[in-house]
Amino acid sequence: MRGFLLNRLSQSLVLLLIVSVIGFVVLNLIPGGPLAQFGLDPSMTQDDLDRLKEQLGLNRPLWMQYLDWAWRLVQGDWGHSFRDGAPVLDVIGRHIFATLLLMGSSTVIAIAVGTWIGIRGATHRYSVFDYLGTVGAMVALSIPTFWFGLIGIYVFSLQLGWLPAGNMYTIGDGSALNYMHHLILPSIVLALVHVAIWSRYMRSATLDVISQEFVKTARAKGLSERRILMKHVVGNALLPMITLAGVQLPSVLTGALVTETVFTWPGMGRLFLDSLGYSDYPVVMGLLMFSAILVILGNLIADIAVAVIDPRIRLS
Repeated sequence: MRGFLLNRLSQSLVLLLIVSVIGFVVLNLIPGGPLAQFGLDPSMTQDDLDRLKEQLGLNRPLWMQYLDWAWRLVQGDWGHSFRDGAPVLDVIGRHIFATLLLMGSSTVIAIAVGTWIGIRGATHRYSVFDYLGTVGAMVALSIPTFWFGLIGIYVFSLQLGWLPAGNMYTIGDGSALNYMHHLILPSIVLALVHVAIWSRYMRSATLDVISQEFVKTARAKGLSERRILMKHVVGNALLPMITLAGVQLPSVLTGALVTETVFTWPGMGRLFLDSLGYSDYPVVMGLLMFSAILVILGNLIADIAVAVIDPRIRLS
């Protein structure tokens, strides 16, 4: 088990290094560079820009800038925002709760609903429910998330008035119920695509387990279908879903970026777009690294969970 953990941890560190190098180089090769926003100020002269470059160390070779940035990153200094001079970690910290709340709620919805649809579709193969689940999954995967968001706002907010059209809470009302009321629509919109993915994977995994010899043996012993399903099929079918949960993290983050923009949700996705528009490169780079750490950590936890549950993977 120790060798397995060290192997996964070393792979994660190498991947994080590659992400940081690519992200740093790409952001610095964008026309205008890190000082693009300052160049739009008509009062800024070329001498002012040169002084800023020298103060920020941007007149050095790119590899030296990267090493300096990476060393400060390891020490906990992620830089300061160009917009207000606040530490990048503080800026991210003000938005992380909103994103984790949205991602967590949508993931719970996707896993619960997708697992149920997948299992029922597999146990009622080629039924009307199975066909409806297949068609619904194709529709959810074919239509962009922002379209679902706009339709949801139009129907449930503007027409019916059941749910808020945006924001995380009503100003002056910070109750948990108010948070949940604002969370319903964006979390469902974000979960739709992942419900489709989970249901398809779960259906395939369940069908694969049902065809195994040990399930046939359980039937031969006279066990009821419900007992076979709950005791032998579901647990084995859920095993690859743990890995899928880790793999789906980048997709959830991407969906959160779109969903937060549509619903004016004050999370990291909206912060990323705002910072990109302002050319606030320290915050953009900080968000990129934080997201990469979150995704890699999620995949690492998923791999460890699968290894703990299934010794065959750990021993291999």
